[in-house]
Amino acid sequence: MSAPANPLVLVVDDFADGRELVAEVLACAGFRTAEAASGPEALAKAAALRPDLVLLDLSLPGMDGWEIARRLRADQGGERVRILALTAHSNRKPLTDALRAGCDAVITKPCVPDDLIGRVRALLAEAPPGLEDATPA
Repeated sequence: MSAPANPLVLVVDDFADGRELVAEVLACAGFRTAEAASGPEALAKAAALRPDLVLLDLSLPGMDGWEIARRLRADQGGERVRILALTAHSNRKPLTDALRAGCDAVITKPCVPDDLIGRVRALLAEAPPGLEDATPA
């Protein structure tokens, strides 16, 4: 499966500077971007915009990224959206839990912009897996 033309990436992070930087890096690489600063905002924007990929911080106030991933997967059509967790967590358990919650892959912060862009492109080029098929990156 080839990546959609001009794919939309929803960048979810409560840290404004980090969110804006990631969105700018992706925009410079040719992606359309939207941003959300909280779990409820992320779910509302995902429902309204139907992004091709959600780039999701796991540590968010109020509703964490694990819960957002579960809700996106439970939402009608949630199996088609790709979810990439972008997190400062580096221990195995939070990363494994992210995959179990519905993330397709995990990348840790800080990351090199080219690595992030490459991972986003690779996920968009893959056929979306079933919920049980998500594997660690």
